[in-house]
Amino acid sequence: MPREDFKCRPRLRVRWAEVDMQKIVFNGHYLTYIDTAVAEYWREIGLPYPQGYVEKYGSDVFLRKAEVNYLGSACYDDVLSVATRVGKLGRSSMTFHFEIFREEPAPSEAPLIAAELVYVNADPKTMKSTPLPAELRERVLAYEQVAPQT
Repeated sequence: MPREDFKCRPRLRVRWAEVDMQKIVFNGHYLTYIDTAVAEYWREIGLPYPQGYVEKYGSDVFLRKAEVNYLGSACYDDVLSVATRVGKLGRSSMTFHFEIFREEPAPSEAPLIAAELVYVNADPKTMKSTPLPAELRERVLAYEQVAPQT
């Protein structure tokens, strides 16, 4: 996807503790970077997590699927941007797309990581899926530069 399709692009710096014996970011840390970007996405659409979502709607989103494609590697002290967008809004699920790029010291043209996470909205007491709140849908649709599939 073109970078311009991603409105939410938080940045972070790779820390020493995230680099493995190969001197590159250990693969599991990319999911932490993505999780941090999801939190930023919630803030940007005006529903900071958890108070803006769980406390407001009485439901929560649970990760159902995570797919990560490793296309390159980041190193200690690199500055990365985590391009984040909602690509699909289902009845009770939402699919996020991510691409992680190196911004410093030398920007990467192609993403280092491409990922997809699927979250399901559910009642936290029963753990049964429940429809996504209408207001959430409205906020996502108003925020995204490329309309999510519905």
